Amino acid sequence: MHMFKRLAAMATILASVLPVTAQSEGGMVLSAEAEKKIDKNLSVNLEAGMRTRNDFKTMDRWSLGVGAEYKLTSWLKADAGYVLLDDNNREKTTYKASGAENKWRPSYWSIKHRVYASLTGAYKFSNNIKLSLRERWQYTYRPETTTQRWDYDEDEWEEKVMNGKAKSVLRSRLGISYDNKHSLLAPYANVELFNAWGIEKVRYTVGTDIRLGKQHTLTAFYRFQDMKNVSADDYEPNMHYLGIGYKFKF
Repeated sequence: MHMFKRLAAMATILASVLPVTAQSEGGMVLSAEAEKKIDKNLSVNLEAGMRTRNDFKTMDRWSLGVGAEYKLTSWLKADAGYVLLDDNNREKTTYKASGAENKWRPSYWSIKHRVYASLTGAYKFSNNIKLSLRERWQYTYRPETTTQRWDYDEDEWEEKVMNGKAKSVLRSRLGISYDNKHSLLAPYANVELFNAWGIEKVRYTVGTDIRLGKQHTLTAFYRFQDMKNVSADDYEPNMHYLGIGYKFKF
């Protein structure tokens, strides 16, 4: 009962700081992860994921990643990894000064390569409440790709070369959780800022892990993604996500 009260309290606090938005979409996040412990400090993992948008109707992303985590001290750990992303880029229409349509580029898929490195510090109180702070640097590269767009003046399709693009982002995540190893549920909430010479987006997440044994863990969460300052090529509306994940340890 106390655990459910803590989860409700965290959800209430999170909801109180969420901005109100009229233009947003809904999506689903699904993930599956396998983790292998090498020794008491080192572990490696393999993770696959998918994401939808457009109120759950459109596939948005597939991903496959590999990483490693090392426990530096009792309260500090480091991790690093690589993720292969296959993104469904949104369609885009350009307009003339008169307001007439100029060119239309339909949605297209493109590969991205991402590497990251993180440090996470955590402190656990005697009542099993844990506070954590993660600082993650990530570098993402999108190779050059060619797609098509419709030219309204010429009334025909033309090739459009999307130049290669690289981007570095600092992700800062502050979290609170109820960490009792003997409990079935482990509720949590966190706020994460994406900083690339300015805050681009903020993610608010509340959810719970569900421990099904020493090897199996489910997670379920709600996430609100508040978009801030993002270039037109990277445009995303504010998003409401429902997420489900599965983790297997061996």
